[in-house]
Amino acid sequence: MTSPRTLRIGSRAYPVLLPNRRDPRLLVSAVVVSVLVIGIVALDFAVSIPQIFAALLTAFFIDGFRTFRQTGNLVWPASGLNTATGIALILRVVGTEPGDLWSWQGWYYFALVVVLALFTKYAIRYRGTHIFNPSNVALVAAFVVIGSGRIEPLDLWWAPFGPTMAVVYGIILAGGILALRPLRLLAMPVAFWLALMGGLAVLAQSGHCISARWSLQPVCGAEFWWVVVTSPEMLFFLFFMITDPKTIPRSRVARIVVAVLIGLVAALLIAPQTTEFGAKVGLLASLTLISPLRWAADSWFPESVPTRSRFDDFVTRVADVRSRPRTFLRGVIGGGAVAVVALLIVAFGAPARDPAIAAPAVEPVAVEVTVDAAALPAVTVSDDMPALTSQFDADELALMLAEDLAIEAEAMRRAESELLLAADFGPRLEAMQARMAEATATGEWVVADYTFTALELGTVTVPGGQGTDLAFAATGTVTEITYDADGTELHRSSAPVAETFVMRQAADDRWLILDAITRS
Repeated sequence: MTSPRTLRIGSRAYPVLLPNRRDPRLLVSAVVVSVLVIGIVALDFAVSIPQIFAALLTAFFIDGFRTFRQTGNLVWPASGLNTATGIALILRVVGTEPGDLWSWQGWYYFALVVVLALFTKYAIRYRGTHIFNPSNVALVAAFVVIGSGRIEPLDLWWAPFGPTMAVVYGIILAGGILALRPLRLLAMPVAFWLALMGGLAVLAQSGHCISARWSLQPVCGAEFWWVVVTSPEMLFFLFFMITDPKTIPRSRVARIVVAVLIGLVAALLIAPQTTEFGAKVGLLASLTLISPLRWAADSWFPESVPTRSRFDDFVTRVADVRSRPRTFLRGVIGGGAVAVVALLIVAFGAPARDPAIAAPAVEPVAVEVTVDAAALPAVTVSDDMPALTSQFDADELALMLAEDLAIEAEAMRRAESELLLAADFGPRLEAMQARMAEATATGEWVVADYTFTALELGTVTVPGGQGTDLAFAATGTVTEITYDADGTELHRSSAPVAETFVMRQAADDRWLILDAITRS
């Protein structure tokens, strides 16, 4: 803090303590605010100004009032604002749209998480200091209790690498190094990162997959590994959360051990998760679980600087020769421990290798349909298309949609439900099978023939906010022809249609209809 100034209110003067420009907490806040500004302006961060200020003002008044009650001074609450900016960077309210800067949606979640963070800081203490990193434990508790239907962490992947992302990475890396180097804490993020990379490499090699809003397919294997270990959110976590000076061991060796433990526990917690939400909460929760062990780590790995003589060095060399079998045994135990952790990671990751999160398979059924591609309208592409996708052709996808609908019609015309497996998946398949069961019961088969006048390709979010599918907003006409069991046409009718056809890529690169949503 700078030398105190005074603020006179009535007849009483109150000392005012402003932040010192050398305070590392100011650097951390500057990094977070810079990333937030760039994210809102250039990276479509789904966070608003009222949400951010709900966090900042809550921290400012709680931290400032508490300090004033204790000291009688008006102090700039640098620590509380650090907590608030970290929460504002990571917390997201489901339904907040990018670019809606003045949205008040869910602002109270930001205030609530800040209150919880400061409560853990002041009320949950041991040996005169708080046990947990305040923003970390509050975010984890909020995500677990409130759930992904209302709030979620910031995405792991922000945008394709380019000039903007280069600036973001530069700010985080430079800020982290400048903040930690004077405190001699750089070994912690490096140790954590190496441990996490190793654990996730084992997990990725086992075929791990997660669903994510920014990807049209499950994110699996090497892509999953790369996205997590290079995520800007993960870099923020390792530079500015696990290294909180108030919540780490005193011993340098103990700090490295704790960092490695956090990395391995993070890999174990991420392993069973099938969604990005679960993976992000697992990453954050690793610090929450390991933080209480810091006193034990200091006891097991105390910092010592012995004064040695030449005789001491000679005795040590002799002891080293005699202790080689013991050293070998320690190496065997250490290697065994690494192998056990690797096996646990693979075992814990079994749920995320479930075929349910992989692409659906197309059944090898005998059906051929002919669709006139020239009769389809030109496809427009919505602005909400995610950037991290495999390459695809919009017109080719539109042709596949028309073919899937034609296969549905052929299945109804032949009264063969197994043909639907070549066109539909999930809710759409269930709906079409129900129609076919009804037709079997009534003896009247309704065949739908679609003619489109407009097709817009965009995306829809999977319920729960943890995945994305392609969707065609289709406008046109549907002609329904009703046949009896002998194939005789009974009647036909036409009506305008405005439906959104949700599509998902199958295992052989064909796209199936997942759902059809009527637009009002």
